[in-house]
Amino acid sequence: MSHNTFGHLFRVTTFGESHGVAIGCVVDGCPPLIPLEAEDIQRDLDRRRPGQSRFTTQRREPDQVKILSGVMVHPETGVQVTTGAPIALLIENTDQRSKDYSDIKDKFRPGHADFTYEAKYGLRDYRGGGRSSARETAARVAAGAIARKVVPGITVRGALVQMGPHRINRDNWDWDEVGNNPFFCPDKDKAAFFESYLDGIRKSGSSIGAVIEVVAEGVPAGLGAPIYGKLDGDLAGALMSINAVKGVEIGAGFAAAALTGEDNADEMRSSSSNMGNNGPVFLSNHAGGVLGGISTGQPVVARFVVKPTSSILTPRRTVARDGTDTEIMTRGRHDPCVGIRAVPVGEAMVACVLADHFLRHRGQVG
Repeated sequence: MSHNTFGHLFRVTTFGESHGVAIGCVVDGCPPLIPLEAEDIQRDLDRRRPGQSRFTTQRREPDQVKILSGVMVHPETGVQVTTGAPIALLIENTDQRSKDYSDIKDKFRPGHADFTYEAKYGLRDYRGGGRSSARETAARVAAGAIARKVVPGITVRGALVQMGPHRINRDNWDWDEVGNNPFFCPDKDKAAFFESYLDGIRKSGSSIGAVIEVVAEGVPAGLGAPIYGKLDGDLAGALMSINAVKGVEIGAGFAAAALTGEDNADEMRSSSSNMGNNGPVFLSNHAGGVLGGISTGQPVVARFVVKPTSSILTPRRTVARDGTDTEIMTRGRHDPCVGIRAVPVGEAMVACVLADHFLRHRGQVG
């Protein structure tokens, strides 16, 4: 199976399956002399870790990361730093329950990659989806923790802004609130509503989708390239590669279709203190921090939609491997809203893309 690597100069290769011995990644292209301890990576993994509330899968995985290579203690400072060599990270799987899937091993689950994997490879790992499982995203989060250290001065934060048809009130946006509720929601009132709303979804054995917004601040102007190396194009591809993501928008996104040219254009004014540093002052940010595929110096804003979890208790019509019609009911431990734990994953992918473009920019123009 190919295509397990993304990035150009900051390259990440992930490996492992949902019910295998372990998952992990190799980060290649990280510059040397960057302080890096396992704790730096663990903080982000703990935010994604399953089983932290009744609103996520109850699979109990500690997700303890081990750094296998690419770091050493600096002989002068005594601080562990990157060496410039590939950084291998390992996360052991400890709570697999493959038996949960034995009764559906010969049926294709609607909404899952069962049929397409078998059509392409001639077999599939029915134990939780194998390589197609969202378990793989833990490795991306680990890589993203390293990526955050590559670009100086950037902050990448994500939040859940919609669950089902229910959107947050943006007037209530509070980044500090994101860490105070199990939904990564910046609206305290809407987070309280989501508790009862998702409880109903969960108890009925169903699931619901969500929209996640990721904002990267401190991104310097000039990252990206025209035509085939666009920053927003790479961001869209990276976010679309996350399991269950079915749409991505940058800045105003699809809402730009309802705007006039006057409304959509981000007007600019000069600033003597700003022009020599990060460009003019923008009066709005419908472009989401990217123009012509190149960052403007404004916050980079991306949103992506995560479909409802396909593994549900409600019987669904499907087809068996022998071609006969049948029904399927997926048991096991699943997220009633997989979009919740997608927040740190989205942050990680944005951070990896920015790190890659930062190094590409530095390599081309110094």
